[in-house]
Amino acid sequence: MDLPHVWLWTMLLACVLAWMIFHVNNQRKKKSMLKVAEAEAATEGIREGDVDTIIIGAGVGGSALAYALAKDGCRVHVIERDMREPERMTGEVMQPGGRFMLAKLGLQDCLENIDAQELAGLAVYKDGKEGVLPFPVENNTFPYEPSGRCFHNGRLVQRLRHKASSLPNVHMEEGTVKSLIEEKEVIKGVIYKNTAGQETTAFAPLTVVCDRCYSNLRRSLVDSTVSIYILPKVDLNLHRLHLILSRPMVCIMYQISSDEVRCMAEIPADSVPPMANGEMSTFLKESTYGSSVREIFIKGINDGARMQVVATKSMSARLSEKKGVIVLGDAFNMRHPLIASGMMVVLSDIVILRHLLKPLENLANVTQVSQVIKNFNDIRKPMSATVNTLGSAFSQALVASKDEAKEATRLLRLPL
Repeated sequence: MDLPHVWLWTMLLACVLAWMIFHVNNQRKKKSMLKVAEAEAATEGIREGDVDTIIIGAGVGGSALAYALAKDGCRVHVIERDMREPERMTGEVMQPGGRFMLAKLGLQDCLENIDAQELAGLAVYKDGKEGVLPFPVENNTFPYEPSGRCFHNGRLVQRLRHKASSLPNVHMEEGTVKSLIEEKEVIKGVIYKNTAGQETTAFAPLTVVCDRCYSNLRRSLVDSTVSIYILPKVDLNLHRLHLILSRPMVCIMYQISSDEVRCMAEIPADSVPPMANGEMSTFLKESTYGSSVREIFIKGINDGARMQVVATKSMSARLSEKKGVIVLGDAFNMRHPLIASGMMVVLSDIVILRHLLKPLENLANVTQVSQVIKNFNDIRKPMSATVNTLGSAFSQALVASKDEAKEATRLLRLPL
């Protein structure tokens, strides 16, 4: 073959190779652009002028998160079913760790002017014996004295709502969320009814479900029954959680204001007497013994303490498989209420989530937000798992049982 023919075939081969390389690169680029388009498609429908985050629920967790995200520049839309001051008989004890997390979020002043009572430790009563377990005060790294607080839950919630709504980029609205707006397993917003009864929609790259344990999006299992009631004005100045171990119930008492004491008695589900005809009152009086605070307990019942029976709830944490959404607070993770650490856990979760979301320039980047949520779940585990495990062990060690083996174990764990 002469030289011109060699040159011609070489040029032809070079052209074919160049075209093949161009075609392969072009296909790769199309695939890359397709992936970007798919990620961007997840944010379609998020209209210009809408917010960055929708928070469902304005309790302790929802209000605190709204404030934290808004301070970092996010536009937040909070939708709360009822803006009136809640009348909850739980969520009234904040451990020292909860105060620490509240301070990290810049919300420590919300504990002021609500008649909150200092909590310095735990007092345990069993079989006529007493023991006091104060919070450690030495070698701590807290920015203040390591004490907890007891208070009316509704008063704290209202303070948190007021502080969050005082920021210009927080829109707090009363309404009932009916459903989430979902496309291709990506949550893009919510459908809700406002106070006028009008059904409307709201869109955001990130939706946070924080509507407490009765969330329609995450229902919990009922484990046992608790009787909760409030006592009239009594003298209880020890500033501790008072734990009375009786049979078949365990009772915890704490001061929620300068003139009110809350009592919570956990009663096994098969031992709950009816409320009618004074049977519950009689049962509580006969089941509470062996403690120096028994007179306070009995006085409250005799003076007509308001009683309410509710179910305890526990729920392990599980991330949603949907993108663009995260569940927080009691709607996400609950442990036995005797450990009184729910607010500490949710405030810690908010501190972690805020830290992870802060560097993101655009919450509409579904891939980045999904990775943040996975990282959040990993980072929260050491503290939350410890609290949840302790709560389970604590309840097993405290609550009397008809099972002889369990009761023997309980007595071994409690040498008082």
